[in-house]
Amino acid sequence: MEFSFSEDQKAIQDLAHQIFTDQVTDEYLLEYDRANNDYDKNLWALLAEQGLLGLAVPESCGGSGLGFMELALVLQEAGRRVAPVPMLSNLVLAGLPIVEFGTDAQQEKYLAPLASGETQLSAALAELGMNQAVAGVVTATKSGDNFSLSGSKQAVPFGAQANSVLVPAVDGNGVASVFIVDTAATGVTLNGQQTSFGNTLAELVLDGANAELLGAEGQGEAIVEWIEQHANTCIAALQLGICDEALRRTAEFTGERKQFGAPIGSFQAVAMRAADAYIDIEAMRSTFWQAAWRLSEKLDGAAEVRAAKYWACSGAHRVVHACQHLHGGMGSDVEFPIHRYFLHAKNNEFILGGAQAQLSALGKHLANNDDAGAVWLAV
Repeated sequence: MEFSFSEDQKAIQDLAHQIFTDQVTDEYLLEYDRANNDYDKNLWALLAEQGLLGLAVPESCGGSGLGFMELALVLQEAGRRVAPVPMLSNLVLAGLPIVEFGTDAQQEKYLAPLASGETQLSAALAELGMNQAVAGVVTATKSGDNFSLSGSKQAVPFGAQANSVLVPAVDGNGVASVFIVDTAATGVTLNGQQTSFGNTLAELVLDGANAELLGAEGQGEAIVEWIEQHANTCIAALQLGICDEALRRTAEFTGERKQFGAPIGSFQAVAMRAADAYIDIEAMRSTFWQAAWRLSEKLDGAAEVRAAKYWACSGAHRVVHACQHLHGGMGSDVEFPIHRYFLHAKNNEFILGGAQAQLSALGKHLANNDDAGAVWLAV
C-alpha cells in the first residue's frame, strides 16, 4: 500500500504553504485582528487566482477536478497559519455537496463563480450539535415543482457575506430535504452575529422564500450526514495544521529561552511536555488521514471520522494548552501569536462538540457495528 502523496498533491500543498506563509504573517494577523474585517478579501482573490478555490470543482465548471484529499491538504496549510478566509464554509459545507448531489446546471451556476472567487456560499448546519429544544426549524412547502421555506437557522458561518446558503428543511410529513437559497431573494433576512471568539456568523430568517432543491426530495438526512462527515474531517485538518505549527513555534521558543544559564527546552519537565504534545499530534495525523482517505475513496468512514473528531478535540486541547503553558507569561498575552493558535484550536473543539461527546459517540458506534472494530487501535 502506498502511503505517500503524489507529486501533484505535494505541489498543491507546497503552493498553499507558500501563499499562506507569505501572506499571513504574525504582523499582518495582529493588524487584522485589531481591525473590523469579515475575512481577507485580497487573500481570497489570490487563492482563486492560483486555482486553490476550485480544487474539488469539476473541470467543466472552471475547477481542477481533483478530490477531497487535495482539499484537505490546503485546509491543513490554512490552519497552520490560522488564515482568516472562509474556506470551510465555502469549499466544504456548500461546495462539496453541490459537487456530489447537484445537477449539471446547479454545478455550473454555483461552482464556477465559487472557483473564480466571485461569489460566496455557506450552509445552515451549525445547529446539528444543538439541543433540539433550542435549534431552529425550517419548513418546506411545495407548490407544483416549486418550494418555499419558512423558519430560522442560527450561526450560519459567513452567512451575511454569502450569496447562497444550503438549508435543510422538513415538509409537513417530517421528511427532510436540502435546499439552496438565494440570500438576495424576497423573504430572506440575514442578521449578523458575533461571538466572543470573533467568528463572523449570521441568523438566517426565511419567510416564504423561494428555494432550489439539492439532490432528491426526501434525501435530506443522507445529504446532511454526508456534509457532516466531510466537514468534521476538514476541521480535523485545520486542527492538525494549527497544532503542528503551535508545537513548532514552542520548540523554537524553548530552544532560545534560557533560565539558569540553559535553554528551558533542555529541562526534563519541559521536554516531556513537548514530547507528549508530539505524540498527540501524530495520533491526530494518523486518524485524520485515515478518515480523509476513506471519504475520498467513497468508503464507509463513520467510525474513522468519529476517531478523527475525538483526537481533534482531546489531542488539540492538550497540545495548545501545553504550548501556551511552555511560553510562560507571554503565552497569556492575547496579542502574542501562540495565544491565537490556542483560541482557534479551542473554537474548533467547540464546533466539533468536545472530546467526551465524540468518545461517547464512537463507543456507541463501535458497540453497534461489529465491522468497525479496527478503529479501537486508534483510540
